[in-house]
This record gives sequence, structure tokens and C-alpha cells, in this order.
Amino acid sequence: MSAEHVDVLIVGAGLSGIGAGYHLQANCPGKSYAILEARDCIGGTWDLFRYPGIRSDSDMYTLGYSFRPWTEAKAIADGSSILSYVRQTASEHRINEKIRFRHRVVRAEWSSTDARWTVEARRTDTEETVRMSCGFLLMCSGYYRYDEGYTPELPGTDRFEGRIVHPQHWSDDIEYIGKRAIVIGSGATAVTLVPATPPT
Repeated sequence: MSAEHVDVLIVGAGLSGIGAGYHLQANCPGKSYAILEARDCIGGTWDLFRYPGIRSDSDMYTLGYSFRPWTEAKAIADGSSILSYVRQTASEHRINEKIRFRHRVVRAEWSSTDARWTVEARRTDTEETVRMSCGFLLMCSGYYRYDEGYTPELPGTDRFEGRIVHPQHWSDDIEYIGKRAIVIGSGATAVTLVPATPPT
């Protein structure tokens, strides 16, 4: 199977991947590139996380793109606003046309002889294996595993009769109003989720 070649291959179509696409187009217009995205949409973390209160923990004037400054009033923005910002940026600069959705990268191999990467991706919709090569591989895939969030081993969860929810897998059918809940952890996720859930 021959591999399609591009000068630069970007992995991930979230905030970083879209930014990388813009800078390649603006600063290296003669270079070809493609973006491989495992999921079926743009947005990365800001599309994946849907729990109540999801927002940035950095101000968007700093976190946002220098070429498309954040103009909203809230510096600490909610997740849906950030998602719209990323998607609008991709659309306005036609970066979305470079994205190959449902392409999960499973392997990358460097050849010093050929001075290029060979990347294998699995199509999540067809299970087909796709091979691409590039001179520069840019990983913009973030640090979250989309298929499984970190869950520590907690003795007794098998006997718990309530629902255990990982914020990374929040869904619209979760009913929490009027229920007693325990939040495990006190990081950025907890301090955004807790104030957004009404007390019982």
C-alpha cells in the first residue's frame, strides 16, 4: 500500500491543531499539510467535555489565537464559547478542508534514510488502515485519552447502587438535580463542575 505524502502532518483538530494549520498556511504557503482527527468533529477537549460548568482555566486573551484575538467579554470562557471560536476559526481560514475525520493515529515510524515519517491511521468508521508520510509530524492531540478518562481503582464501586460518572463521559441523560453527589478530586474540573450543580 503506497503512502500519501504531505510536507507536514498534524495530529488533532482541537485548539492547537487548528492554530498549527493557520500558521502553516500563513508562514509556509508552499508546504502541503493534512490534519488527522480521530473523532468526527473539530474541537478536541472543548467538544469532548460536556459536564456542567465546563470552562477554561486560563484566560482566553492569552489562550486564544494571536491571529484571531478573543473578543468576548468573559476572559474565563465557557466550553461552548471556546468550541464555537475554534470551529469558526477553522471555517474562516478553510483549515477544516484539510481535516481527515475518523482517522485515529496508531503508529508513527521515522526513517533517517528517507528523512520522513510514515504514519498509520485506522479509520474509525470503516476500520480501514490508512498510511501517510510526511517530513514533519506535529502532535496536537492533547493529553486526554478520548476513549477512557483516568479512573483510579476504588474498592467497593461494584457494590455502589448509584451511578458513577466520569466527567469526560458526561451525557445529556445524567440526572443530578435533587440528588446527593460526591465529587472525587479538587482540580479544575471539580471547581467548575461543583458551582454549576444546584445544591440539594
